[in-house]
Amino acid sequence: MKKIICSFVIALISFSAVAQKSNRTLLTIADEAVSVDDFLSIYNKNRAVGEDLDPKTLDEYVDLFVNFKLKVKEAEALGMDTVPAFVKELAGYRKQLANPYLVDNEAGEQLVVEAYERLKQEVKASHILITIAPNASVSDTLKAYNKILKLRKEIVKGASFEVYAKQYSQDPSAKDNAGNLGYFSAMYMVYPFENAAYNTKVGEVSEIVRTRFGYHILKVNDKRESRGEVRTAHIMVKYPKGSGENSPEELTFTENKVNEIYTKLISENADFDEMAKQYSDDKNNASKGGILPWFGTNRMVESFENAAFSLANIGDVSIPTETPYGWHIIKLIDKKGLGSFDEEKVELKKKIEKDSRAQEKRTSLVNKLKIEYNYKENRAAVNEFKKIVNTDFIAGKWSLEDNAKNLTKTVFSLGDKKYLQSAFATYLMKSVRKMKSKVQISTLVDDVFISWSEDRVIAYENENLENKYNDFRLLMQEYRDGILLYELTDKKIWSKAVKDTTGLKAFYAANKENYMWETRVDAKVVNCQNENIACKAYKKLSKGKTDLTKLQAKVNKKSSLNMDIKEGIYLKGDNSDVDQVEWVVGVSDLIHDNENVKVVYINEVITPKVKALSEAKGLITSDYQNTLEKAWLAELSAKYDVVINTYVLDLVKTNNLSELDIVEEPKTPSYKGHFVKAFGTARRALGSSKDIIFEWYGNLYTTELKKE
Repeated sequence: MKKIICSFVIALISFSAVAQKSNRTLLTIADEAVSVDDFLSIYNKNRAVGEDLDPKTLDEYVDLFVNFKLKVKEAEALGMDTVPAFVKELAGYRKQLANPYLVDNEAGEQLVVEAYERLKQEVKASHILITIAPNASVSDTLKAYNKILKLRKEIVKGASFEVYAKQYSQDPSAKDNAGNLGYFSAMYMVYPFENAAYNTKVGEVSEIVRTRFGYHILKVNDKRESRGEVRTAHIMVKYPKGSGENSPEELTFTENKVNEIYTKLISENADFDEMAKQYSDDKNNASKGGILPWFGTNRMVESFENAAFSLANIGDVSIPTETPYGWHIIKLIDKKGLGSFDEEKVELKKKIEKDSRAQEKRTSLVNKLKIEYNYKENRAAVNEFKKIVNTDFIAGKWSLEDNAKNLTKTVFSLGDKKYLQSAFATYLMKSVRKMKSKVQISTLVDDVFISWSEDRVIAYENENLENKYNDFRLLMQEYRDGILLYELTDKKIWSKAVKDTTGLKAFYAANKENYMWETRVDAKVVNCQNENIACKAYKKLSKGKTDLTKLQAKVNKKSSLNMDIKEGIYLKGDNSDVDQVEWVVGVSDLIHDNENVKVVYINEVITPKVKALSEAKGLITSDYQNTLEKAWLAELSAKYDVVINTYVLDLVKTNNLSELDIVEEPKTPSYKGHFVKAFGTARRALGSSKDIIFEWYGNLYTTELKKE
């Protein structure tokens, strides 16, 4: 007997360690429990903001919710949630809904604030560029870096930035502008370049900055308050030839012509729009009075911009202004400064999404997730690929199958997942095939690994969104159930009611009395321009001559408005003129309506009768659909069990849901007598598990039975 007792695992457990949890289930439909928290999330979403909780409305919503869930349960039973078209559609919605969760929205908000603050200021800067391809080899990258580093050191020691820009910069425009980019503001340059410009003081040279174009150094020449944007119109007198190619006579002719136009505008008060249409050489907008789109700093040539922004008042006209393209007379149409943050933030968010800085939101999230999910990288396992990637690999002759047994190491782990060398090899092969230029192997492996590992981190987060974010889980459930509900309801109710003509006719025949016409009249309304014409119509109608065609043709010879006739069958409320006369066969008295005079003739008073199916088909179809739905819901209610936890529902109605937070300790079954007998009784009654507890003379034991 001792041996039998010893074969049981007898675990003494303190009573306080017993799992405790409160029941927050509001209702159960076909064994699927719906928590009160999930229900209220959906209920509150459909409730008007600030609306008080109405117990009656809550009961009605519970009924609607149960009906909704019954239909979804039936769709699941029919396997509609496994149909490829449904799976694909839901996946498409999930991809859209997940996007906001797969970036660092806090970082996104900071980018918007940063951009707004920068838009308050404009920076004037010059730069020197040493070009380098984004995927250049380490040696080429280092060569370019050392070159610009040497230039920066010499400039900091006193060498002329402008001279060096002309001599060494690989920006083609530097030969003409000595690297001067003029004034610019946020969202104009690529983000790393913008950062360098705003973070460098006036008169100083920036640190070396890398962009997709290569390495830059910047010299900040000035910073000023933003000039905002202007909308202008212009009259352009274009040079006959390109800049520097015109003869002195051509230059003089162009200047004289613009001065003549300017004189007409100022001295003779000529209309600017008309002068632009007649004389402007800018054919893209001359026909519109010379109006140009809104523009800010660095959108036009500098002389044009300065002239436009110097105009103080709406309607002011500049003196003739020369640009490399010719001469311009500029008129200020409107101007605006930077709006408030609330006014600008929506548009800024859109711009940031299209800008390279949007990547910052993703990168920021990746860095946070690496910490959250305990990212651990095996750099040695990654570096092994720098030996594997050879000519055969790049040419596509390397086979994963042939090398799989050597690629079993973990390259990094994330949460509960490990990512192996074989998975990275697959991604690396695809990336190599996309490369359009030769790159150094070491750089290739490192860059591709960064891209792949970041993608995997985002994918891991994506897979866990439903578990991590309750609002996302509920939203996905809402979309899933909504698609299923639509598909099944269309099949069982909407389309069926339209296609089932036999059923519709049978329903109509059984419910004809519900589709009655009220009393109507067959009448005509004669609208006349004056009383004389109305009297002529009245006399004919009084004599029973209801055809007024000849009279209408006669009186309308001078004006088609003299007599207008409308005929039809009218219900009360259909026509105000018909409504105000007595509904008896015959002609009414004259009705004066301002200057017009009207006569109503009742041809027939139509007593109430049943509408034909064609006359009320829309309403009848709708009622038939409701009947089908009621019958369907009755069928579903009989098919699936529905249990409502009235205790929890009452707590919701009385705003006492917090009582569910008071957890009661579960009662533990107690057994007496010999332990072996008590243990056997407990196992038969409760089941065998390490999680099931029973009491025996004040001590607690599990019902788990382990074999020797």
